[in-house]
Amino acid sequence: MKGTGKKILLVEDSPSLSVVYQGYLREKDYQVVHVDTGEAALEAIAADLFDAILLDLQLPDMNGMDILNEVNTRALPTAVIVITAHGSVDIAVEVMQAGAFDFIEKPFTADRLFVTLENALKRQGLEEIVDLYRRDHFHEFVGASLPMQSVYQIINSAAASKATVFVTGESGTGKEVCAHAIHNESPRRDKPFVALNCAAIPRDLMESEIFGHTKGAFTGAVTAREGAAARADGGTLFLDEICEMDMDLQSKLLRFIQTSSFQKVGGSKLQSVDTRFVCATNRDPIEEVRAGRFREDLFYRLHVIPVELPPLRQREDDVILIARHLLKSYTHEENKRFERFTAETESILRAFDWPGNVRQLQNVIRNIVVLNDQDIVTPSMLPPPLSDISASMPALSAQGESPGGEPAVTSAGTDSMTIQPLWQVEKQVIEHTIEHCDGNIPKAAALLEISPSTIYRKRQQWESAVAGA
Repeated sequence: MKGTGKKILLVEDSPSLSVVYQGYLREKDYQVVHVDTGEAALEAIAADLFDAILLDLQLPDMNGMDILNEVNTRALPTAVIVITAHGSVDIAVEVMQAGAFDFIEKPFTADRLFVTLENALKRQGLEEIVDLYRRDHFHEFVGASLPMQSVYQIINSAAASKATVFVTGESGTGKEVCAHAIHNESPRRDKPFVALNCAAIPRDLMESEIFGHTKGAFTGAVTAREGAAARADGGTLFLDEICEMDMDLQSKLLRFIQTSSFQKVGGSKLQSVDTRFVCATNRDPIEEVRAGRFREDLFYRLHVIPVELPPLRQREDDVILIARHLLKSYTHEENKRFERFTAETESILRAFDWPGNVRQLQNVIRNIVVLNDQDIVTPSMLPPPLSDISASMPALSAQGESPGGEPAVTSAGTDSMTIQPLWQVEKQVIEHTIEHCDGNIPKAAALLEISPSTIYRKRQQWESAVAGA
């Protein structure tokens, strides 16, 4: 296969025409694979992914529609262009209705082919971009926010490489989920994914966990043991909490990464492996280097493709997407009846800071589902500290437009009532909520189920009213 451009499958049974079309395509540096039967075409698309297929309908062993149906059934990201003689144009139109991008009547010029093909590839590229930014989930991630779309893009771009990925983020943001996604998107997906938590293993056992040991290498080593490095051969080795690793072991890890070879503890034989490294930490690795707790040369060896996972509080409305997903999943697991959250409950979930990130949200939703059994999640079901927010939420949320609006009634007891203008009640509610949120207007707006711009506008109105009084 020649060329470095887009990959094109040409399905044409006429030897003379196939030579002409291949000559056209190679002028534009397309990579061309030619087959002359339907069976060969099906084998080709099963074995490889093509950017476009130029498809003759009349093949010696089957109709081109069968090939188009296979493309559609497998949902291949491939543009199909039908090439057909004048007598079968009506059939070509039917094939287009079945999912082909366009058709070209024979005979056609190189220019006609290039225009159609380039239009098809351009539209396909735009659709791929739209699909990427339309994602509300990716592998085990759930989230449609712009920060997460950026993470998905980096994973997509980095997965095919062997380059080391360094994942950072607060606890509970999904660093191991990210490592799994990189592995599952990569050509190594069918090989082992081995995860090692550097903070959970005692220092004197860590070297053995990574490199393995021979029989009798130390007290208690009654048998030889393979380490994570050997088990991950051909696959991915994920080193979580890498900044917790002992300095002496960091130097051995550096040599392993540089040479792809290691010795078991107590052994003398070098063992070589083909391993892709993904590491993660919830610390600031640069600060760890400055403090002398992490080797600078190891940091720069590992920090090839950085991925920073955003905390949940910076992920816009992802908290609601994740909460709904978890509610559905846990409801099914626990055989409960929950269907949805009330609007007030979602406002509380949206307004909370989530210091424990997605892991904390998982625990909250699991708590609700296990301890309750209703159709709808109400604020009263929320565990602390979210229940504290629920208890302190304003009882009244009025949304009048300006000072001097309709009067509102507030209760001062069972036998007496105080009448206030609605704008004053609204002002008190909004100011109380802003104070409750420590001056955070977006959070206050979420609790009140209005936009932040509404709060800014109303405060400006109140200030103008006071200045004009």
